[in-house]
Amino acid sequence: MSDNRLPSGATLLGFDNMLLPVGDLDEAVDFYERAGFPVAYRLDEAGLAILRVGGETPGVLLRAEAGAGRRPPPWPAPRLWLEVPDARATAEALAGAGIPVLTEPFAGATGWTVEIADPWGNVIGFTDYTKRPELGRV
Repeated sequence: MSDNRLPSGATLLGFDNMLLPVGDLDEAVDFYERAGFPVAYRLDEAGLAILRVGGETPGVLLRAEAGAGRRPPPWPAPRLWLEVPDARATAEALAGAGIPVLTEPFAGATGWTVEIADPWGNVIGFTDYTKRPELGRV
């Protein structure tokens, strides 16, 4: 399926939003704002907040869900990784904002990655392409 076609024949155009369930919308918005995600808009009556990711329209959608309790991230857990210019500098900035990283930044084939988890166990990674800049956006 190298042409981004689904079995139905439809074409995959790109990401819309990544939905993350959270137990408390205000607390989640505070956490993600400290992690560097600006709020694009909130729909409190629907229990939703959309966070911007770069210059793209799609973003991270936080949805308050009854019963979404606090939990440490399951291992292995689904992960959303986002590109940053420098993952190690991002780790330092996160620590400065009071957001602990799951592990120290680790090296991969294209660069470095660091991960965080919100209070509900959603894991977000920040990865760079410092080893393979030709593959990155920045």
